[in-house]
Amino acid sequence: MQRSVPLTLAALLTLSSATHAADKPFGRDDARAIIAQSRQILSPYGVQELKAVEINGIKQWISVRGNDRRNPILLYLHGGPGSVEMVESYGYQRPWEDFFTVVQWDQRGAGKTFASNTREAMAPGMTIDGMVGDAEAMIAYLRTSYGKQKIFLLGHSWGSIVGEEVARRHPQWLHAYLGAGQIADSPRSEADGYRWALEQARTQGNATAVRELEALAPYPGDPDKLTIERIGAQRKWTMYFGGLAWGRTEYKPFDDARKLSPDYSNEELGAIDQGGLFSLEHLLAPMAATDFGKNTRFSCPIFLFNGRHDYTTSNEVAARWFAKLHAPHKRMFWFDDSAHLMMQEQPGLFLMHLVNDVRPLAVRAGDAPPERDAVTR
Repeated sequence: MQRSVPLTLAALLTLSSATHAADKPFGRDDARAIIAQSRQILSPYGVQELKAVEINGIKQWISVRGNDRRNPILLYLHGGPGSVEMVESYGYQRPWEDFFTVVQWDQRGAGKTFASNTREAMAPGMTIDGMVGDAEAMIAYLRTSYGKQKIFLLGHSWGSIVGEEVARRHPQWLHAYLGAGQIADSPRSEADGYRWALEQARTQGNATAVRELEALAPYPGDPDKLTIERIGAQRKWTMYFGGLAWGRTEYKPFDDARKLSPDYSNEELGAIDQGGLFSLEHLLAPMAATDFGKNTRFSCPIFLFNGRHDYTTSNEVAARWFAKLHAPHKRMFWFDDSAHLMMQEQPGLFLMHLVNDVRPLAVRAGDAPPERDAVTR
């Protein structure tokens, strides 16, 4: 006599899923839907918004996510220019949302914002001052819409140029400015990355890399003559030797993760590269000429998140600049197993510093609940 085996709940769910899976092929949209469901914010005190707001005459897209509206706002200024972060932030940001209301913003000329506007409408503001003006207007919108006197501002790579300027001009708006992959002196940073990549190429006997890098000399040269092709050739090899993501030779794993973003359609994914090229055409020259060497006094707290192996924006140049800064409070955090993408390469350490070292500034200012109240309702 055959003995029946009771099915567990997990087994029943597995059988049910298998039955439904057999109905149709599993595709990218199915994966996006699963990710969207898994990261839903269900707290009655939370916020989960994906919307376009009008900033300086054009529609600009933001994602606003957090488990408790009382938490401080953290506005992320992405790199590039044109390298949106919203599209891949689903991979590491969810834990941040216990402690902050996180705002990802596709800047003018980038990602969903690029896809929602004409080039002609965006072009007039595609300068450093124009992008800083957009950031000023965005911060004003967030402070008014979410009832915050101050916010945290995180600038990554290109975004650190915009962020540094906002921190210098409007310290009263910020609990603190956080620089990650900070650009401090772009010509020196470019030269530093080039020197390092050439050293790696010679040490490892990579003749192709040596030939292609030596062909760029002198690098970077005149900022006005630093073309997309020239900086692309330098970045190809700094990335290959681990100066973008430590231990990785390419960006493909991160690029592939974008394809599953629950916040982007296929058309919007296609607009990312177009927007990146558009942004670089307008902003590469002023970015390449940026030198904050004389900007050493700030009236708000400053934090630096620095990847030990970052040669996309030189960790050494950023650290030397930071050592000269005067601010009410400043602190630098080293990420020993990271290069330029420390929030993805060492997400736990990044979160630890956000929670233990950064967020208490808002708590002391009365602009956030204690940490335990934000997560234990």
